[in-house]
Amino acid sequence: MKRTSYKTSNTGLVVRAAHNRALEGENSYLWSWLPSQPIKMEVAIELAKTKQRTERIAVLAIRYAPIKLRSPARIKEPESFEVYGVYAVEIDPPEGCERVEWMILTTEPVTNEEQAQTILRWYTYRWRIEEYHKILKSGCKAESYRLSGNSMQVLLGFLTNIAAQLLKMTYLNRTEPEAPASSVLNEVQLEVLAAKGRKSVPVVDLTVAWAMQAVARLGGYLSHRKKSNIGITVLWRGFLELQSLCEGWQLRSHFKV
Repeated sequence: MKRTSYKTSNTGLVVRAAHNRALEGENSYLWSWLPSQPIKMEVAIELAKTKQRTERIAVLAIRYAPIKLRSPARIKEPESFEVYGVYAVEIDPPEGCERVEWMILTTEPVTNEEQAQTILRWYTYRWRIEEYHKILKSGCKAESYRLSGNSMQVLLGFLTNIAAQLLKMTYLNRTEPEAPASSVLNEVQLEVLAAKGRKSVPVVDLTVAWAMQAVARLGGYLSHRKKSNIGITVLWRGFLELQSLCEGWQLRSHFKV
């Protein structure tokens, strides 16, 4: 059966190359050919904090071109894989910092600077996606549940929404801590937190940073430890506690004398 295409109209891929793939042509390889192409542009990228580096802005030299990857020897069909390559390497990294170097392969077209920047932006989302999965697995404990049938689907639908909300909260707390708390929590949640913390200011004046601390305290976070980071597990516990308090808060209106 002849292989047609590994890309459909609704799917594509953006991956970082881990191996020096052979290209169509004699003695041509990915890591020697694409870096030898002329630099098309330079772009500043915000690098997320990881275990190996601090958060910083890196200026990258960008090369891009269409590429034909030679089929592996184990595949009998001689077809090549037609993709686009985007090679980004950091210019003058700070002293003591490892140079950023990305070899990105994608099925999306990259024929101009705008498309290349889009691929780079998509690739930088990987850290946020990894953080989301960390929240879903370590915070929400999604892997600890053993349900059968549609029950697991329903639970995952519930947990993925919470994980997305907690991700937004942690992201805004890091990037825009003074943003309105209403951007991460609804009105009932904020009313409950304000009442719990005996906060007399209007809900509209509460910030993301305050909301993050308030939810974390419900989960057992000791706020006097200013230098300790708020862990995702304690934030998850606090969010569950907040949900229970909100349910009671809303029920009270039905039983007022």
